[in-house]
Amino acid sequence: MSASIDTIRDDFAFLDDWEDRYRYIIDLGRELPAYPDAARDDAHKVKGCVSQVWLDTRFGEGPDPVITFRGDSDAHIVRGLVAIMLALYSGRRASEIVETDAEETMRALGLDEHLTPQRANGLRAMVQRIQQEARGALAPAG
Repeated sequence: MSASIDTIRDDFAFLDDWEDRYRYIIDLGRELPAYPDAARDDAHKVKGCVSQVWLDTRFGEGPDPVITFRGDSDAHIVRGLVAIMLALYSGRRASEIVETDAEETMRALGLDEHLTPQRANGLRAMVQRIQQEARGALAPAG
């Protein structure tokens, strides 16, 4: 089972050194469940990421469904960032996902200051895709 976003926040607070935090992010990525090869295609690829990032979305039932995400990347640090975003968003209702501010979480973890601009932009592209999926799930059918 992957770490919760609260556990990740607590662990980040405990780790003073950014070298240790980067190692922790990489470890989070290693803990991601295996991503299916069949979903490593253009339909699942997140546009706007320098590294390859894939995102698979599963919707629950109802007007405000629980949405679960699976993700992966071909880069170690980015894979860890994917794990953080999945901890933040996966398994929550669409309405909660739309209301959750990833930028605030990135600031709280210090990621906004310690990621390269390309990685930060890629992370934003992933968040936009997640939010777009959630908004689509909330839109009335028809």
